[in-house]
Amino acid sequence: MKNYIKNFSELATSENRKLALTIAEAGLAVIDTEEVILRSVKLQDNILSVQGKSFDLSKFKKIKVVGFGKASMDGALALEKVLGSKIEGGAVIGLSKVDAPHIETFAGTHPRPSQKNVEAGDRIYEILKDSSEEDLVIALVSGGGSALLCYSPHECDQNVRLYDEFLKYGQKITEMNTVRKHLSILKGGGVARAAFPATVIGLIFSDVPGDRFMDVSSGPTYKDESKIADAQAIIDKYNLGKFNLLETTKEDKYFEKVHNFVLVSNKTAVEAMDQKGKELGLQTKIVSTELYDEIEVALHKIFHEKADNTVVLVAGEPKLVVAKKGGSGGRNLYMGLEAIKSKMVDNDSVFIVLASDGMDNSDAAGAIVDKSTLEKVKKLGLDIDDALERFDAYPIFKNSGDMILTGPTGANVSDLMILLTKK
Repeated sequence: MKNYIKNFSELATSENRKLALTIAEAGLAVIDTEEVILRSVKLQDNILSVQGKSFDLSKFKKIKVVGFGKASMDGALALEKVLGSKIEGGAVIGLSKVDAPHIETFAGTHPRPSQKNVEAGDRIYEILKDSSEEDLVIALVSGGGSALLCYSPHECDQNVRLYDEFLKYGQKITEMNTVRKHLSILKGGGVARAAFPATVIGLIFSDVPGDRFMDVSSGPTYKDESKIADAQAIIDKYNLGKFNLLETTKEDKYFEKVHNFVLVSNKTAVEAMDQKGKELGLQTKIVSTELYDEIEVALHKIFHEKADNTVVLVAGEPKLVVAKKGGSGGRNLYMGLEAIKSKMVDNDSVFIVLASDGMDNSDAAGAIVDKSTLEKVKKLGLDIDDALERFDAYPIFKNSGDMILTGPTGANVSDLMILLTKK
């Protein structure tokens, strides 16, 4: 059985820790991109089925694959296993390159796009615009694609500026993605338009809390409901500056042959963790899969549900306004540190918070926190208040030995939080 948490054994220093880590593993296992595709996409006698819907491949002259986001590389490799030489070509951009025989792969930068992203975007656009009515385009759409997919240098420059400005406010990703759709030719339904008149299959790996799947990667295969005025209202609301906005594709004809399939979301992970908790003999409480609250509020919501022999499960993207530069670690490590400061964990509780992509703005996925963490922090003389003030949680958990290390998971369904209490 594959171990997703690389330092599981080092972290499992108590029975409760072991239980909590086992539940986290169940969440990571069920969102494994390769496994998700292999159980959702099947090929038999030239009939491709996706979640039960069939496509007769004999009707298509070419099958092309494009992809953008943190799941695109593992997704490309999985599609190679399913379709092999039936793939005529394609291009995907993720965080690192892989060896895919029939698909070009590009390593881009995230969260700020760069020229590398533009080069991949150019190639993806060339592949799409060369499509005919007899082509089938399979699009791998996953979290991180809003930054990784850039078609022109102008979009790339605006995307960087938007991200840097938005970071000051820590607002919902859906608002930033609304603006991103109106900076881009390929987002907000642009991939569907570029591929027209081909048939398009969108394989969606959602990192957006809730069911707003059209916001994943800023909705390249979905008809966009927002208008320029909506994007401008968000820009004005936060005083983000001047941006050159485009209207997104609205004509129905571009979407008549587009089939979007949501293969995985944070609900998938939470349901698997819920099942694992029950298998381990625990009561379970799912608090939310759409947690957007500020970190202190989020912690109170989670710990308010604490009860003996119970695991509390939450997913989302807690809000963190980064007021100072220079710190290390992301909102998950910060949240773990805030839980220590608030003395919320006791002798019977373990709290895990982790980024499902394995990278909490660092090489750590997140942290595991219990009473022993607090004791180690005190013994080492580490200053939690100072670390929180400087948004520098990473050194605290590195020194205490409580960082969760998974490496890049090749998946991304938002952040996952687990509070386990057992006397």
